[in-house]
Amino acid sequence: MDLNPVASIKTGEYMQFNKSKSTKRFNFNISRDTKSHKSGANTVTITTSPSDDSYLTSRSQITMTVKEAKAFQSFLNSYIDGKTSVSN
Repeated sequence: MDLNPVASIKTGEYMQFNKSKSTKRFNFNISRDTKSHKSGANTVTITTSPSDDSYLTSRSQITMTVKEAKAFQSFLNSYIDGKTSVSN
């Protein structure tokens, strides 16, 4: 899955960027500011795409910190292939 950059600024070790990827059902976005410690400066957002299905009228969104997204990524990497090994 290749993420297309929306905006990117890099100076030394400081980097600020916003990248997104869309599929038929979901929009994924990551916003990073490696220098900022403000709440909400480093987030991952998953939003459902508008549906052509007239029975589905609501949209959902989940926003998590990059740290939470890394924990979710680790969980998916451990179990998405169907193996049941236990790791933290």
